[in-house]
Amino acid sequence: MRTTVSILLTGFILLCLFCTNSSGARIKDIAELKGVRNNQLIGYGLITGLAGTGDDLKKVLFTRQALYNMLVRQGITVNPDEFENIKVNNVAAVMVTASLPPFAKPGSTIDVQVSSIGDAKSLAGGNLLMTQLKGPDGKVYAVSQGPLTIGAFSFGGKAAKAQRNHPTVGRITGGAIIEKTAPGKFADDGTLSYSLRTSDFTTAANMSDAINAKYGIGTAFPVDSATIKVIIPQAFLEDKVHFVTSIESMRIETDTNAKVVVNERTGTIVMGKDVRLSTVAVSHGNLSLVVKETMEVTQPNPLATGQTVVAPETSIDIVEDDGQLMLVEEGVSIGAVADALNAIGATPRDLIAIFQAIKVAGAMHGELIVL
Repeated sequence: MRTTVSILLTGFILLCLFCTNSSGARIKDIAELKGVRNNQLIGYGLITGLAGTGDDLKKVLFTRQALYNMLVRQGITVNPDEFENIKVNNVAAVMVTASLPPFAKPGSTIDVQVSSIGDAKSLAGGNLLMTQLKGPDGKVYAVSQGPLTIGAFSFGGKAAKAQRNHPTVGRITGGAIIEKTAPGKFADDGTLSYSLRTSDFTTAANMSDAINAKYGIGTAFPVDSATIKVIIPQAFLEDKVHFVTSIESMRIETDTNAKVVVNERTGTIVMGKDVRLSTVAVSHGNLSLVVKETMEVTQPNPLATGQTVVAPETSIDIVEDDGQLMLVEEGVSIGAVADALNAIGATPRDLIAIFQAIKVAGAMHGELIVL
């Protein structure tokens, strides 16, 4: 396990070193074009054909009501009073969700996610009946139907049960047909609006300067720390796609606040390169308290009257490691501090405690985030 983690960390470091060979980040990776985004869809449907693993209609009333409504719509005469006594365990009520991509045209297909909302034990082998998928505005944008794939199973009886993965959530690849295109505008007024995924004034200014350097002063200007407006040049008014492509492929220097993120549960520490420290002295010692308890049995002599007594005996050992005082000069990066602390044998959890103490002392110039 430790070897696998080391390999993954080494690969991540090599990837980061490889990425630094190219100056800056692509605009495509740090900003989103306004009006070009996915839209969430949701619908309520029924899964049929289950092998006795569906909802209990006696307990899940909305499944029974949905099944009754579906049969009535199909022209089947059903007596409501008698229907309550029908036992059906191969039907399950589900919620169907999907993501409608931008500029998706009617007739194309998208994947859907299906999840049980009743007490069904498994959706394996089920078939989703025609389900309308609606957007936040209540309008139908897609219709879903088809066999479900879950990649799991759940079998068992009263004495034992075997389960693999999660059997009450599945997916239908290409299971929804788009019926309507989501409303949206793409540079209808001759301008583009980009939103940074991480708000930062410096990054917004760098992006604006890079676009102006390529297409002329006044082409782009930052509105705030997260929004950059771009005026499409006259030469690209009829070729907006290539203009957007050229902007997204540009690389700029990004900037973020100095941060140190620690997770005490896992011992994970992530440090930004811009974190700096004021002059501070650091000492950290480990205190170990070991409590051992054993049971001592005391018996009376063979001919004596008395009872056998069991009494606990407790021993306490206290071990305290020697702490080492280290002086940190002003302006030193926190990475150098981590290297020095690692050299004296500090563990990741020790580093977390030390960084928290440095932050409380006011010597850390950056944000400390504890997960």
